[in-house]
Amino acid sequence: MNNSLLLGVGRYLIPVPRLIWQRQITKSGQGARAGLAFMTADHHRVRDFAVRELPRLGKPLSPELIAESLALLHQQVTLILDELEQHMTFIFRNTQGLVVWAYPVTIDCTPHRVTFSTGEQVNAA
Repeated sequence: MNNSLLLGVGRYLIPVPRLIWQRQITKSGQGARAGLAFMTADHHRVRDFAVRELPRLGKPLSPELIAESLALLHQQVTLILDELEQHMTFIFRNTQGLVVWAYPVTIDCTPHRVTFSTGEQVNAA
């Protein structure tokens, strides 16, 4: 691979200088880190639990189940879910307050299906 980037403009491919696209990738990475700065270790635990358990259970996850499974207080989990959803980061709950989507998986019907090495299948966002 020659580390080149071609930008499609209409029917034409225009080479983008390496210095420009590398600088843009660095900026994007810094922005992503800044966007996640609000997350504590417990935020990551809740998000990781949802991603792992949605495919396994195949049904929405209640805050109570998450709290019990992670040995956290129910109010703490509810606050964490509120913050994750408010920042539009990883989590979406239905009108009943149950987690139905934890990027990249969802129990909602989508045109995308993922099969894990364990054989579990789930819809993907």
